[in-house]
Amino acid sequence: MKRVAALCLALALRAAPAYGAAGADEFRQGQAAFQAGQFARAAELYQRSLSAQVSEGALLNLGLAEWRCGRAGEALLAWERALDLDPFQSAARENLRFARQTAQLEAPELTWSETASTWLPARAWAGLLSGSLWLAIGLLVFAPLLRLRRSGGLQTLIAVGFGVFLLSLPPQLGILTRARLAVVLAPDTPLRLTPTHAAETVTTLRAGDMVRCARHRGAYVFVSTVQGSGWVESNRMEFLRVPPSARDAAQHGRAAAAVKDGNDR
Repeated sequence: MKRVAALCLALALRAAPAYGAAGADEFRQGQAAFQAGQFARAAELYQRSLSAQVSEGALLNLGLAEWRCGRAGEALLAWERALDLDPFQSAARENLRFARQTAQLEAPELTWSETASTWLPARAWAGLLSGSLWLAIGLLVFAPLLRLRRSGGLQTLIAVGFGVFLLSLPPQLGILTRARLAVVLAPDTPLRLTPTHAAETVTTLRAGDMVRCARHRGAYVFVSTVQGSGWVESNRMEFLRVPPSARDAAQHGRAAAAVKDGNDR
């Protein structure tokens, strides 16, 4: 395990993102803490750097620190998020495979559209979807206005545009449905028959188990897993998708820091 973690850490550090001043300092401090064996401190610092800018490198390092702290749920969540941001992140994929084998956890069951959505980053699928549609519509609308002859090449471009658009629809649907996936963080989490604390326990979920959320009721969420379906307390798990407000939070943080510096002067 140490050899695998050290290798993946090196891969992440070489791909370290370009943060603002505060994020860069905390990222470097997190590296130093990890290499000094202060894994809890490293995890805290990586979390702070992620509040400045979300990146697969920081998430990969965070997962390594959480794993060394014995927090399997938090580690798998960080690596899943790194893979969600960059599907080509082989280090995160290998760490997930190793961690699930070690903790005897089953990989999540994905639909075919969700599997297709993991082939490219979400932004790439969104770009293909919108770009191909606008290309096809633009050619249809502006070709007559520009008095372009409807040659075989123009017809082919229009067909390719609509074809790419149609092929991009299932992955886009998969991205939306994957937003309902969550990772159990707390060990020995009861899966209950009804959304009450006194309800019968169907089974017990382990930290790192993946669940698919269907609906909320009070402090409980109805989920389905490979072990069965039932109700889980919402504070014992966290959704897979990285919150989209991270960039806004970073911008507000930088703006507040600039105002503070101006007032200090």
